[in-house]
Amino acid sequence: MAKIFAVANQKGGVGKTTTGINLAACLSHTQRRTLLIDIDPQGNATVGSGVDASKLDKTVYQVLLGQSDMADVAVSSTAGYDLVPADGDLTGAQVELINEIGRELRLRSALNSIRGDYDYILIDCPPALNVLTINALVAADAVIIPMQCEYFALEGLTALVNTIRKIRQLLNPRLRIEGLLRTMYDGRNSLANEVSDQLQEHFGDKVYQTIIPRNVRLAEAPSYGKPVLHYDKNSKGAQAYLALAGEIIGKDRAA
Repeated sequence: MAKIFAVANQKGGVGKTTTGINLAACLSHTQRRTLLIDIDPQGNATVGSGVDASKLDKTVYQVLLGQSDMADVAVSSTAGYDLVPADGDLTGAQVELINEIGRELRLRSALNSIRGDYDYILIDCPPALNVLTINALVAADAVIIPMQCEYFALEGLTALVNTIRKIRQLLNPRLRIEGLLRTMYDGRNSLANEVSDQLQEHFGDKVYQTIIPRNVRLAEAPSYGKPVLHYDKNSKGAQAYLALAGEIIGKDRAA
């Protein structure tokens, strides 16, 4: 039965999509059956996986509206993982679901039929607390929170933790924080080190040991429609995400 992780942060530009794509590729590289679900209307995880959603008949939009099954929408990526793609149509789903009963449960219900087909399912969330993000948090077992080590990131983290607490109380009692991932990290920056220390002080072992550094190859890979592991496997970015995948697998084994 798959572990389902929402990759979420209400703050934009913190590396959510980069983490979703590259973690999916690295988990797949370790022979874990992996599915990446893009529920961001920007569709960056779709493009970064080398998939052109405009050439597809169905996306996650049809899944959320109950028009298609998840298995019928999933496509294979060149990086070895399966992908449920997204495009701009997903913006309309937010409006269309407003008055629907059980709108927060659509993604969880859709995943029930395929959960046994995978070891890991990752959900790339939009940078906002809306019905799409709520669907992801209701469907997930846990949340992976990518964040930069800067002052405003701490404020955003407080809001996200409060949101997770509310979702756990009202809609998904099993939801927990899987881990906080420090991204775009530059150890020469004193503020980054201070924020990193504060995270470890307040969240302890919830902070991943793996740190994702600032890395040019990691930033370049999406423009080629590839995870960095398939763009430059020897880069620091690729090695960091391989280490993260190993850390996650190790935690599951120890559980």
